[in-house]
Amino acid sequence: MRARAGTIQTAVCIAFFAPLCGFTPEASHKIDSDYIVTAAPAYEPLAALKGQERFPKGAQLLFVHDGKPKLLLDGFAATADASVSFDGSKVLFAGKEAATDPWQVWELTLADHSLHQVTNGSNNAVRPLYLPGGRFVFAQRTPQGFQLRSAPVVDAGVNASAEGAQDDATTLTFANASAMPSDVLADGRILFESGFPLGSGSTPELFLVYSDGSGVESYRCDHGAARWGGKQLASGDVIFTHGSSLARFTSPLAHEERILAPRAEYAGRLAETQTGGWLLSTRMAATKHYSLMLWTPGSSTLQTVLAGNNEDLVEPVLVARRTTPKRHPSALHPWDYSNLLALDARLSREGALKSALISVQLETQDANGHAVVLGASPVEQDGSFFIKVPGDKPIRVALLDAKGTVLRQERGWFWARGGEQRYCVGCHTGPERAPENKVPAVLLRTTTPVDLTNPTHSSVTQRAAAGGH
Repeated sequence: MRARAGTIQTAVCIAFFAPLCGFTPEASHKIDSDYIVTAAPAYEPLAALKGQERFPKGAQLLFVHDGKPKLLLDGFAATADASVSFDGSKVLFAGKEAATDPWQVWELTLADHSLHQVTNGSNNAVRPLYLPGGRFVFAQRTPQGFQLRSAPVVDAGVNASAEGAQDDATTLTFANASAMPSDVLADGRILFESGFPLGSGSTPELFLVYSDGSGVESYRCDHGAARWGGKQLASGDVIFTHGSSLARFTSPLAHEERILAPRAEYAGRLAETQTGGWLLSTRMAATKHYSLMLWTPGSSTLQTVLAGNNEDLVEPVLVARRTTPKRHPSALHPWDYSNLLALDARLSREGALKSALISVQLETQDANGHAVVLGASPVEQDGSFFIKVPGDKPIRVALLDAKGTVLRQERGWFWARGGEQRYCVGCHTGPERAPENKVPAVLLRTTTPVDLTNPTHSSVTQRAAAGGH
């Protein structure tokens, strides 16, 4: 796909997006910098987690300067998902040249309005976010739903083959469930949304993964109400929505903290202004569209910034310089397997085990998503075990007693990248638990992990029929 010129239009009505003339900026509540927002006749914030379309009636990006909205660029049937580069000079976005095209990722240079296509495939590629080191993360449609991938920000027509930059892409998620990137944190990790339990549940939850796909984990373990639309502030706090309320993750706490914000429906993914205000997509009733509101934390009112007659205004992003996140140095080995070390599997937020822990069982999923037992490994008396597991596949563990009865089991799935070496303190101990300063017994006995990379061809259903749980 060749690079082409793009233009920033003035605010005129066009056949596809005539309601542009109906936007109402609030002159007294202008933002202190330019920003870009997605305008759509309908917005379904959680549709992608079901593999569905978030903008079922199309969308267009608006560039807002001095409170006045304009179409960001022309020549596209639909545009959405703006992400501004760290120096404020470029914009990644998802676009469709024709209404029947799949969503693909493009990059616009604001200074000269030059435009090039970054991905070029037959599957939807959406929600791009800049990563340090000249790469970006995005969600690509697969038979398992949307999966996270990262790739270089290059011209797909010049630097890659028919599949564009995706030929040099790295898959980051390996669960049979959709995942959507939400933000790139200051420490370089990717904040993403998926269903909880991961790979088997439907309640939206926030997770973290490094830019090479390693280290996947829940942001916090206090699961409950649906959480989505996470965005990190300059303070380091991550703000997200429950829909009818806002909450935050803050470093000193191992659980979320509610935010006393005005009563409204919040779409999530806010933008923090240079003066500390929050630019939010809100609606005051379920029958109304999302508008852009400015809220100063601690105040009791929302101030209207931009509203449309028949459009949702969502996912605002400032056109300004910002701090580049830290670049994650990948430590993956060139293996197709991973090593997992548990320091004490007896430890858990769920309390002490009622029976003696004898072994740990590893499960994966077959091509149809059914759980399959890969094997089991003995657990040392101090609760430690060391196992070799298949890389880049959904896995979970179960703790067994001497009779093979399941004492505790993960409800969801996770994965380990090929070449990853990972340890945990215990089974779902939570982020507040630090490891003991001692060598686990399993490593005093051997430094060779028990190989659980080959299936025993015994399904969970078969195990249950034989008397297990």
